Amino acid sequence: MNSHWKTSICRLSAVIALFLVVTAAMTAQVKTSTNTSEGAAAKKVTVERGEVAYVSGNDLFVKMEDGQIRHFPNVSESTRIDADGKQLGIQDLKPGMKLEHTLTVTTTPRTVTTVETVTGKVWHVSPPKSVILTLDNGQNQRFTVPDGQKFTIDGHETDVWHLKKGMSVTATRVTETPETQVQHHRKLAASMPTPPPVPPANTPILIARADVLPTLTAEAPETKPEAKPEPQPTALPKTGSPLPLIGLVGLLLGSISLCLRLVRR
Repeated sequence: MNSHWKTSICRLSAVIALFLVVTAAMTAQVKTSTNTSEGAAAKKVTVERGEVAYVSGNDLFVKMEDGQIRHFPNVSESTRIDADGKQLGIQDLKPGMKLEHTLTVTTTPRTVTTVETVTGKVWHVSPPKSVILTLDNGQNQRFTVPDGQKFTIDGHETDVWHLKKGMSVTATRVTETPETQVQHHRKLAASMPTPPPVPPANTPILIARADVLPTLTAEAPETKPEAKPEPQPTALPKTGSPLPLIGLVGLLLGSISLCLRLVRR
């Protein structure tokens, strides 16, 4: 029983090894070369500026130039910000720092050209889609013929309809695949706000001292000369008349006379 299993395993291993050898040999008969050509690259640069408003752990809040507050959560510890030649991390940022983010996007068009070449003898042909070639290693391989495929026979090109058994042919297939390569380059820069200008060394600076302050004296307010009172007249003006006084005396005498009369009665 064990010998039977060992024999089966050995046969299976031999078949697998033979299959791999044949496949590698068949694949090796098709030569493939690849060439990549690039076009003119286009660059787009975007610059954003702001000021650090608040830093909490790995959360960054930045006030942008338009006044909007933007939140950048979970900033990576590996993120580095260039500040006058020094590399700062998220924990080194302080409120008031100026930030500048520059994003450069480079777009490059590319064309990948793949050339596949196979050489062999025609063993069987089924136009217009199939041909079996005997390769240099003696193995037969079936190929699917794409539309418009040309074969070279003794330096002359022909199509699949003119192939005959025993002909030595060379077939080449060229495939061009357009691609676009996009590269992103980010740069972060930080700077502290500009401090107020320092006066030059030769500029005099005024310093107030209590012992040299001038003494202020109270000045008496200006007095205006008093106006002299006008003298009162000593006699009645000549326009006065004694008639009211005479009338008053007469009234008084009449009243006394009346009172005496009443007493007598």
